[in-house]
Amino acid sequence: MQYRRVRIASVAHVLPQEVVTSDEIEARLLPLYERLGLPAGRLELMSGIGERRFFPPGTKPGGISGQTARLAIEQSGIDPALIGMLIHGSVCRDQMEPATACGVHHAAGLPAAASAIDVSNACLGLLNGMLVAADRIELGHIDAAVVVGTETGRGLVEGTIDSLNRDESVTRADVKQAFASLTIGSGSAAIVLCRDDLKADASRLLGGVMRADTSHHQLCAGDVAATTHGDDRPRMATDSEALLHAGVGLAKETWADFTREFSWTRGDIRKVITHQVGRAHRKLLLEGIGLEQEKDFPTVQFLGNTGAVALPTAWSLAIEKGHIAKGDTVALLGIGSGLSCVMLGIES
Repeated sequence: MQYRRVRIASVAHVLPQEVVTSDEIEARLLPLYERLGLPAGRLELMSGIGERRFFPPGTKPGGISGQTARLAIEQSGIDPALIGMLIHGSVCRDQMEPATACGVHHAAGLPAAASAIDVSNACLGLLNGMLVAADRIELGHIDAAVVVGTETGRGLVEGTIDSLNRDESVTRADVKQAFASLTIGSGSAAIVLCRDDLKADASRLLGGVMRADTSHHQLCAGDVAATTHGDDRPRMATDSEALLHAGVGLAKETWADFTREFSWTRGDIRKVITHQVGRAHRKLLLEGIGLEQEKDFPTVQFLGNTGAVALPTAWSLAIEKGHIAKGDTVALLGIGSGLSCVMLGIES
């Protein structure tokens, strides 16, 4: 799919203040480590994640998303009255009903004519949301849209720590299934998209491709654990190694579609932003599609895996730090459990 009328008016992020290191997480897991004879330092060694950030206990994503949406709108210079849609795309949400987007819409001060919907697709929610919004802008149905999300990973990480320490039947194999849960962090990101005549000097969303391999839908699954663990915090089971290789395989197939869609060679792509999972994923992905690591802007080492906001946050930071310059052709390479893959092309 290709767009001719869609601009990226702004990309913004909000990060929590509290920093939690991998060493601190392992210190809390000391009873488990001693019982199973696990070496200290393995969490950072295996993931490449030195630290991540958390919002205060009890924080709901909608309140933070409202702040981030307002920030992105302010940075965009777009009149809020022109915004015709707000999409909330993170894994985390305030409740099952109504859509978290409703509260965010209110907090952002958007007009009644702007629709508010949630889009959920694991770590791809914001990228899928961008495509939904871009379709409507390209068709002339709306002038502008906000896509926003917030991941609050504290409950998953702390719940996983408590479960691993409390259950003395936990084995090394169980720890392996829980490993990915300990890499999670928190954050918030938002993107404002608009029609080209509203922001003629802004980056262009050129289009993108999508691909799915749902034969791997059971490799990573999470839910609230009231029945199995006795509390309302989520838990997640992940076959990290199988997910890594299946994900990179799907990414390579999607990459072939992506470069064919735009008639691009690897040399045409100046910068790349990837989903932030860990060191091994980044290395295998970039090697698999033949891109130099210097083109990427990793944040996982200090933010952890922040789910659906990981790639947009890295994108926002890459712009802020000058990694992406005017005129750069940028590839956004997203992947989410399920498995699904979205790749978007940007002309900065």
